Amino acid sequence: MTKPRLFSGMQPSADSLQIGNYIGALMQWRGMQDDYDAFFTVVDLHAITVPQDPARLREKTRRTAAQYIAAGVEPSRSTLYVQSQVPAHAELAWILSTITGFGEASRMTQFKDKSQRYGSDQTSVGLFTYPVLMAADILLFQAEAVPVGDDQKQHVELTRNLAERFNSRFGETFTVPKPVIQGETARIYDLQEPTAKMSKSADSQAGVLYLLDDINVTAKKVMRAVTDSEGVVRYDRAEKPGVSNLLTIYAALSGREISSIEDEYAGRGYGDFKKGLRDVIVAEFEPVRARALELLEDTAELDRVLSANADRASEAAEETLSAVYERVGLLRRG
Repeated sequence: MTKPRLFSGMQPSADSLQIGNYIGALMQWRGMQDDYDAFFTVVDLHAITVPQDPARLREKTRRTAAQYIAAGVEPSRSTLYVQSQVPAHAELAWILSTITGFGEASRMTQFKDKSQRYGSDQTSVGLFTYPVLMAADILLFQAEAVPVGDDQKQHVELTRNLAERFNSRFGETFTVPKPVIQGETARIYDLQEPTAKMSKSADSQAGVLYLLDDINVTAKKVMRAVTDSEGVVRYDRAEKPGVSNLLTIYAALSGREISSIEDEYAGRGYGDFKKGLRDVIVAEFEPVRARALELLEDTAELDRVLSANADRASEAAEETLSAVYERVGLLRRG
């Protein structure tokens, strides 16, 4: 029986992924590999919608791919590749852009937020068409499932609209994908600002846990995490955002129910609770960090693995692209 297709990816926008990426994406991807014909990519074409240093971009791309593998996304079980190594992404994005309305692209909230923040002169056309490239990423592989966070749901809806529009105009070509929205355990907040989503772009890095940080640095950040004055380990997102965030992390990494963790630390202080969480995080991160650094010691081998996977991805992508060119009326080389 043929497995349904799945597609997802992350930008190589930092030297290290953070715990929100790990819990919200990598842990879920790892568990989906057996049930889906999975395509996972490092979306470096998306990364250049803002200014990038070329050498640093290549380094961050390798580092991101190494962390995918170290976290359990296995190139032998999934198709793990670098986006720019499959030119069909950009080719399909151009075709989809010709059936995308200027108004509907303008309504994408991420573009509106960033253009307001940076101003129109500092906002690239690439950033404006980012959601169209994302649509091409998904439709290229006829993906049925797209694991995303809430902030990307609008982009998947655009993808669905474009697939249906193309199918209506040119005949059945694309699978209309469905978003797999990640649950509450995927929503990780800053350890120092627990009402703000954890992000590499935070003003302070004191509340961000990175996979490739030295384990001692990670342990100190956990022990210094913001809590409250009540001294009771219980989940209450509104009244106790700091403790609730730590409980969410604890539950996600340990596979336990939050209520079980609350019971374990009933009558005990935040110090004990943080030590327990620290031990859980270190146990999870330490082997991932070691494996990623090992992979990065032999970049030639890492590049070989990614290239072989890009060949697999290109083969699948070419099937879709050939059908699209035929239906649109483009004359392909023989």
